[in-house]
Amino acid sequence: MAGHSKWANIKRQKARVDVVRGKTFAQISRAIIVATRNGVPDPDGNFQLRTAIEKAKAAGIPNDNIDRAIAKGAGTLDSSDRLEEIRYEGYGAGGVAIIVEALTDNRKRTAADLRFAFVKQGGNLGEIGCVGWMFDLKGVCSIAGSVDEDRLLEAALKGGADIYELIDDEEQPRAEVFTTVANLELLNATLLAEGFIVNDTQWRWVSQNTVLVDDPEQSKQLLKLIEVLEALDDVQTVTANFDLADELFD
Repeated sequence: MAGHSKWANIKRQKARVDVVRGKTFAQISRAIIVATRNGVPDPDGNFQLRTAIEKAKAAGIPNDNIDRAIAKGAGTLDSSDRLEEIRYEGYGAGGVAIIVEALTDNRKRTAADLRFAFVKQGGNLGEIGCVGWMFDLKGVCSIAGSVDEDRLLEAALKGGADIYELIDDEEQPRAEVFTTVANLELLNATLLAEGFIVNDTQWRWVSQNTVLVDDPEQSKQLLKLIEVLEALDDVQTVTANFDLADELFD
């Protein structure tokens, strides 16, 4: 029986991994389609597309899938996909501001799913602009590993960065360099030319200020809301402006 139980656990774990993997594949494939529609189907002339393709390859998405997504975006492959980029805004427990970015072929379905998720976890879905003013859209380059801060500062300034942040994580030390959306391609190229390992490049909503959450019940609701939102098929990114108090980790 012990062996059977172990195999059952392995199957459950694999099922969870497969769900996450499938979600990632779908997200990145949709991002490739939209990036192609927003520009040209050639990654050399479309930085958004080139970034999406790099993420696809890093995630292990087969080249055939990548080519098919590009063809859909370029309109050279018959497809019923009519994806729209939509931003939703709302509040979580305790008045925490949340921005959700989605790619959807059905606005009504996506809005209904999001509204249900917000309400169930003590929040509410608001109108566009209700919390967006609390965030800035930034271009972000993530650098893997420990870095020499003086070298990073010099390269960041050379690449037109606004600010950088060193993240002291024992398992995954890294740095994040921020710039304007329009300057992201130049910053990425500069960091690579200076010998840094840029393992992710993205556009990200960055909160101007954060709300400290020290109530256990509110923290539980917020984390559950983020988890539920990120699991929705149409959702690409979720950003919130809260930090959890240290005592909640004790």
